[in-house]
Amino acid sequence: MKTIYKMLLAGLLSCTMLTAVAQEQPEPRPEGCPMNLMAPTVDFVSVKTCYVPQMGAFVAVDSVECSVHLVAVVDDQRLDTVGCFKTDNTHKRHDLKNILRPVSVSALGDYIIVLASAVNDTAYVAILDRDMNELARRSFNSPMYAMHIAPGKIFIVGRNPYGYDINIIPIEDCPVKAFAEGEMLSHHYRVAKQAEKIKHSDPAGIGLAAVAVAVVFLALVCIFLLISGSGKLITSTEERRKKKEAQPKSGKGIKPVSEGSSTQNMEVYAAIAAAIHLYNDELHDEENTVITIQKVEREWTPWNAKYYNMNHYFNNRR
Repeated sequence: MKTIYKMLLAGLLSCTMLTAVAQEQPEPRPEGCPMNLMAPTVDFVSVKTCYVPQMGAFVAVDSVECSVHLVAVVDDQRLDTVGCFKTDNTHKRHDLKNILRPVSVSALGDYIIVLASAVNDTAYVAILDRDMNELARRSFNSPMYAMHIAPGKIFIVGRNPYGYDINIIPIEDCPVKAFAEGEMLSHHYRVAKQAEKIKHSDPAGIGLAAVAVAVVFLALVCIFLLISGSGKLITSTEERRKKKEAQPKSGKGIKPVSEGSSTQNMEVYAAIAAAIHLYNDELHDEENTVITIQKVEREWTPWNAKYYNMNHYFNNRR
């Protein structure tokens, strides 16, 4: 058993070392993504509500009704909706995955930027004026979930089955014209799969083979320990049961029977048996077993006539 425990400990140590070496390997820089995009730290989050200082109003997202509301103070007392923009029409639609719902909003001076996306593979970003009228739109072929407005640029980030999509729309002196006609840059960041990461960290496959062998070995050791332990437990349980059955049973208040009292006990048993026999014999009285059969004659009546029960076909037959 000591040898088995030593081998088990060695396998655990080897697995730990291989895991640490695999984690220390640096991930490759994504192809096609410039370094200047990775330098600044920008958190791409979905903004559901924002404040527009130039308008003195709030822009809120309603993902249920697929609309963006412009909320402002009315009559210096209460907030009310002063404008609304529909990102998609949901009336009598059943293709829920294709509905373009608003996911993020932002403000660019006097303009409002709205990002709408579907679950499948469609999205667009639109620029609105003060009256929530659409001025321009740029569409995408993959779902988007967040955007960020930087000086002269709008970054739109989305997910695809292989990684991330980063789209850059220029906004310069004339935001609407640049937004509508500017050249949009698209970068695709491909996330490496787990198999590719393992291949990069262990090209020869030695570590993977060692881990597989160690896992199988540990599984066999665990099964062996489980079977041997259960066998010993069953054996010890059976031995305790046999020892308990072999011990003489002695109860409280019961005296051991001596040879002189055995005859007296037999007489008591015989008396009890005779009393039970006599009691069973007296349960029933003696009865006469003669059976008398007496024939009773009854007069004829139409009530017991058999032919009245026959079918009329037989009665009328000639």
